[in-house]
Amino acid sequence: MKRLTFLLCLLAAPALAQEMADAPGAQLRILDKLTGEVQDVTLGRGQSMVTGRLTVQLDACRSPADNTVAEADAHLTILDAASPDPVFAGWMLATAPALSALDHPRYDVWVLRCDVPDLALPTVEEAAAPEVEPPVEGEAPVEGDGG
Repeated sequence: MKRLTFLLCLLAAPALAQEMADAPGAQLRILDKLTGEVQDVTLGRGQSMVTGRLTVQLDACRSPADNTVAEADAHLTILDAASPDPVFAGWMLATAPALSALDHPRYDVWVLRCDVPDLALPTVEEAAAPEVEPPVEGEAPVEGDGG
């Protein structure tokens, strides 16, 4: 019985695989833990940028073909000026940043999303602050119920 269940699981695995589409770029967030500076950058495939001691290169970005906003997997190569070898080289997942993360004492790098040219993100308006009426002269202000 266990063998049959195992065999069925193996046969179902390809059906669970998701078709991924290559994107021309990605949006990344870089944190300098020493200064607290956060910067969001957009890199094209094969493009690199220098920030502080780091050189961050985007090798590829993939997302599900049917839902490009849901997930992003980016292959990054990150170099530190103080080291001859890359401090990170591999896939970073936007939905699970701790799974494959840059281990650096000063910098953190996250994948935000793949840069999809035809994607139009909805604009979100800021909520208006509720208006508070001034108390009427001679009346005590109403206190909240505290709960």
